Amino acid sequence: MREGRITRVSGFVVVAEGIPFPMMNEVVLVGEAGLIGEINKISGSKVSIQVYEETTGLKCGDKVVALGRLLSAELGPGVLSQVYDGLQRPLSEIAELAGSFVRAGVKSKRLDHEKKWHFVPVKEPPSKVYGGEIIGRVMENELIEHRILIPPNVKGSLVSLVNEGDYTVVDTIAKVKATTGEEIEVRMAHEWPVKVPRPFVEKLNPDEPLITGIRVIDFMFPIVKGGTSAMPGPFGSGKTVTLQQISKQTDADVVIYVGCGERGNEMADLLEKYKTLTDFRSGRPLVERSVIIANTSNMPVAARESSIFLGVTIAEYFRDMGYNVALIADSTSRWAEALRELSSRMEELPGEEGFPAYLASRLQGFYSRAGKVKTLSGKIGSLAIMGAVSPPGGDFSEPVTQKTIQTVKVFWGLDPDLAYKRHFPAINWLQSYSLYVENVSVWWELNVSERWRILRENLLSVLKEEDELMQIVRLIGSGALSERERAILEIARVIREVLLKQNALDINEAYSDPKKTLAIAEVIDYYREQLLEAVSNNVSLEKILSLNLGREIEKLKTLPLDKCLEESFKLKEKIVVEVSTLPSLVKA
Repeated sequence: MREGRITRVSGFVVVAEGIPFPMMNEVVLVGEAGLIGEINKISGSKVSIQVYEETTGLKCGDKVVALGRLLSAELGPGVLSQVYDGLQRPLSEIAELAGSFVRAGVKSKRLDHEKKWHFVPVKEPPSKVYGGEIIGRVMENELIEHRILIPPNVKGSLVSLVNEGDYTVVDTIAKVKATTGEEIEVRMAHEWPVKVPRPFVEKLNPDEPLITGIRVIDFMFPIVKGGTSAMPGPFGSGKTVTLQQISKQTDADVVIYVGCGERGNEMADLLEKYKTLTDFRSGRPLVERSVIIANTSNMPVAARESSIFLGVTIAEYFRDMGYNVALIADSTSRWAEALRELSSRMEELPGEEGFPAYLASRLQGFYSRAGKVKTLSGKIGSLAIMGAVSPPGGDFSEPVTQKTIQTVKVFWGLDPDLAYKRHFPAINWLQSYSLYVENVSVWWELNVSERWRILRENLLSVLKEEDELMQIVRLIGSGALSERERAILEIARVIREVLLKQNALDINEAYSDPKKTLAIAEVIDYYREQLLEAVSNNVSLEKILSLNLGREIEKLKTLPLDKCLEESFKLKEKIVVEVSTLPSLVKA
């Protein structure tokens, strides 16, 4: 056993001496309680250890035991529907062992080693097998077929494979004779280092949108399956509610939700909702396709990093089965704060605003694990990563926000002014952008409408023109505007109130199907055309507004899909009939 002794304790950073041949990122057990830690600096005979648990009570002279392995996740049947802490300890088991609060040193199994799963083989020995290949399947629940993989670092000849039957995750189900001649036992569960990206054959160009049911995202600023996005915003702007709404509504096969440094009451609210909500596509409980990692603000700060990497490793595991996976990290700013504290305690040279110089590379390393890939088994899977950022005071120029923006391809900027006006989601349409518009345009044309891109450009141009006109209004008043410019303000109001504003608590409005979203956008664009044409023909704007057509359009968003599509056709006919009957005025 390789042991050393503690020589210094500084918060969650411990310095130890005497460990023979230590290696970077090696897992160690610290103190009599066996606290889990990770070596992140080696200097001669001394090592610096990042401890992922509460270090109160540690003292100089306590032993440190090196385990000779990297911090890893246990991946196999039973991982779905779980609520883990940052070290993959099921919180339900921790509650039974330690009560309401996570006690330092508490140990629990990451997967249930006693439960038996019905295994169905899909390979026949003898045959060549490679890492990542699917050798069997387990129905984890009615939503997800759990595909049993050969560990990515194993390849050779499949010597034996068990028959169909019930087995635990630690039972040997197969034996592989490696090219070195060694016989390797394969189980349904295997371990993988959380900071090492899982391999794949090639990264593909993402071309299918990740549907969230939120109109301002799906229609205006889409993200793809395999894409990356950031949602920065100050306190109270709706980050958590929006991300939780995405996690409940997205059309991804599997959702991994990482609560990194978030308030405990927010995570408790999420857990309660997940227990009662059903996946509206299948009618099954939402938890059956989800994994929640809860590392709340009152848990050890250092474990925020392990929770982030645990989440992305579990997400890659399901991606390797050929599933579309969505990872939601709320929020990466809390992880960055933990990195800053760690760097300070290790006396490293600080970078901008005290963050470590390697902040950008850590963020890039995390987001780079997203993508649509051809897996080792030959299947196509994807992993989309959506991260919340919590800039102090809503300052988007601070380092975490800026480094994140430089990495991701979709930016959903939350505006506190919109939130104060009760406009939710408070995504600012002038600051936000998506670099995936080209990628998803073919999908929209084939599955929804060829007019999506034209409609998007038309409505965005109205919103940009409204912003320019409002600057004039603020300076000299609305009386200086022409009839056409006042018409633009009315059209922009309808776009904001009907298309971009969405009530997450209304059963008919919380989720907007792409066909419903496009139907609403088409009616608004038709209203725009008719309104501007009527005004150019000297029809009084006041008379047009007196028809209350904008209010009629607003009713569409509260209707279910079929009714909305039906009413949208009728409303377009009503718009052209009523506007065309208004008399033209001759201006003096």
